[in-house]
Amino acid sequence: MAKARKTVVVAGEFPMHRGGSLLSPTLAYETWGTLNPTRDNAVLIFTGMSPSAHAASSTLDPAPGWWEEIIGPGRSIDTHRYFVVCVNSLGSCFGSTGPASVDPRTGELYRLTFPVLSLEDVARGGYEVIKHLGVKRLVATVGPSMGGMTALAFEILFPGMSDAFVSMSSGPRSLPFAIALRSLQREMIRKDPAWNNGNYPRDSVPLTGMRLARKLGMITYRSAEEWRLRFGRERASNTDTSGDQFGQMFEIEAYLEHHANKFTGQFDPNCYLYLSRASDLFDVAEHGSSVDAALAMVRVKRAMIIGVQTDFLFPIYQQRELAEGLEAPGREVHFHELPSLQGHDSFLVDMDRYRPLIAEFFA
Repeated sequence: MAKARKTVVVAGEFPMHRGGSLLSPTLAYETWGTLNPTRDNAVLIFTGMSPSAHAASSTLDPAPGWWEEIIGPGRSIDTHRYFVVCVNSLGSCFGSTGPASVDPRTGELYRLTFPVLSLEDVARGGYEVIKHLGVKRLVATVGPSMGGMTALAFEILFPGMSDAFVSMSSGPRSLPFAIALRSLQREMIRKDPAWNNGNYPRDSVPLTGMRLARKLGMITYRSAEEWRLRFGRERASNTDTSGDQFGQMFEIEAYLEHHANKFTGQFDPNCYLYLSRASDLFDVAEHGSSVDAALAMVRVKRAMIIGVQTDFLFPIYQQRELAEGLEAPGREVHFHELPSLQGHDSFLVDMDRYRPLIAEFFA
């Protein structure tokens, strides 16, 4: 365990949004910067589906984080000014309680006895962390992708806690196309015989299902135009020599294989299933009679919504819907439509476009 990772145990029952409860769940998080005496300079970051809380490096953990170029001294979210908190999602497998954790009631792994997970539960987990840290008010709640929906759930559940809201490549709900893709990913895992109805041993996970699910995920995270320019029809330097005439031949196939193998050694399959379904289930309209009615419950003073033209998981019109729904008298709403080629993953890689927008908003 990296020294930078901290945990808090929520005492007693933790009621889940769609029923059931957890007993004394653990929530993992990391922090950067210093909380000021008035305890109101904190920025809370929720992650996408698969990252840990390690968003940036620190003296305790010098390994680069998943948002390394955004968080740090003098960076877009300046840790000389702000106390930054990133929370590992409830239901994940990087320190927070999830299906791969031991149920204290039984002494056995939760596996599929873990209650239905919702992004509202993940949002409440974030609230428990900042409450534990003594934060009185947030400068902003920030989230990309699934984290954007979680941050929106946070604003609905805890109105007035944040001065600002920042959402990237996200939306007020998941659309049928994204749900269909995630459904197929889950089926790939569940159809792997090694999944065994979720009862696989820790040292023998359903690797084939996870690899296929990750490959499909990587296809949806980027754009066809980026891959045309990046890979073309280049042949792989290490072609498949197993005798399989349908084995890897192109660079794009090798790229997918590399990322699939890297992912399967890091992420628990049952946690993946639960977080994937939680993303499908989220619909801000459940908190009101419509999306607009629910967004009217948000109480931030400022908001920034960033979308990408090549993102087909959360299309640009969803970002526009979110920005327009947040417009209210006296509220400052910034909407940015970026021409990034990297699709849904642009917030992780197109730093030349994201850095200045985030820096200006936080300045």
